[in-house]
Amino acid sequence: MTTDRLTIHPVLTPSERLAFIHFMWEVYKDDPYWVPPLISERVEFLDKERHPFHQHSEVALFMAHRDGRPVGTIAAILNRRHNEFHGEKVGFFGLFEVLPDQEAAEGLLDCACDWARQRGMTAIRGPVSFSTNEECAMLVDGWDGPPVVMMPYNPRYYPQYVEAAGFRKAMDLLAYRMDLRHLGPHGENLPPKLLRVAKRIEERGSFTVRPINMRDFDAEVERFKSIYNSAWAKNWGFVPLTDAEIDHLAAGLRQMLDPSITWFAEKDGKPVAAMLPLPDVSQALIRAYPRPGAPEWWTMVKLLWHWKVLRCVDRIRGFAGGVLEEYRARGVDALLLMKIAEAGLPRYKQAEMSWVLESNVMMRRTAEMLGGEVYRTYRIYEKPLQDSPVQSEKTTP
Repeated sequence: MTTDRLTIHPVLTPSERLAFIHFMWEVYKDDPYWVPPLISERVEFLDKERHPFHQHSEVALFMAHRDGRPVGTIAAILNRRHNEFHGEKVGFFGLFEVLPDQEAAEGLLDCACDWARQRGMTAIRGPVSFSTNEECAMLVDGWDGPPVVMMPYNPRYYPQYVEAAGFRKAMDLLAYRMDLRHLGPHGENLPPKLLRVAKRIEERGSFTVRPINMRDFDAEVERFKSIYNSAWAKNWGFVPLTDAEIDHLAAGLRQMLDPSITWFAEKDGKPVAAMLPLPDVSQALIRAYPRPGAPEWWTMVKLLWHWKVLRCVDRIRGFAGGVLEEYRARGVDALLLMKIAEAGLPRYKQAEMSWVLESNVMMRRTAEMLGGEVYRTYRIYEKPLQDSPVQSEKTTP
């Protein structure tokens, strides 16, 4: 696609993919809040041979140039498992980055729309990279600091560009901020009702609760998988993880986990609930600041220095978990929260519960009961795709 000096072309070769990844540093070079990713992780993410999402779905990358200078990127995504699970014909866009250039933004979004339309999709949503199990949504409110681990971040002008291209809100995802310092060193100041329920359940011995056993990690992953895919099945936009995807995710999280705050609940030996908070390693990563041209081994040394030696990580993110439907409203979640608080305080002083669907009333009530307040809003957009009898000249095959 060519518009005056603007060109958009598919990203096909390893060198083009590396340029696609490096472009982020151009967008955020003057932004003190952006947390850069490890380049090796991004390379693996886009490698069709190494990332398991590509085993069942299709991703096309596009890059925009103006007068030969890169000005934007986007991924067009066909998530076949999403469409099978939800009975939809929806495409997605993700990995959307653009300099202050509205024409380039709209051209990239049009390109993703055309790509999805060619594959018979009737609508397109995003940003989602590559599914709601990974980074998704666009920050539309709350540019007051760096994002927490595995949460997205973007410039303030992105929502304006996406809406100008005809996209409208599909769903908001909320992030709740909590100050943990008032809970006491062992969680003794948790809400009285929660403590009362948790202690009653503990005394009855109805459930066995325990921290994760890292020596039996592979089996623990299987236990978590059975809870996660079942407990989240009815959530908007959720797609069950394949075995390969959850194994890949677990391998990436293994070095990040704090075993003292990762807990399971079992009933008669059956896993029925789990909570997986993550230490916010973004607090260390932003200090290590990965960048093109810097040896990654040196970045890792700095990351570990800030994290393990200087202990700058004092925040956690309520990342994943759930309770099997038949065991909800029986107090097991209160018991897990109490155990995590007892183990994690006072090491962690702040928490973010994210993300929470705006429609998830029960989870929002839990966050508010724990003293959380919404401080950031992320949005997934959607646009209908109208059939066109004449193929657009903008389309890049």
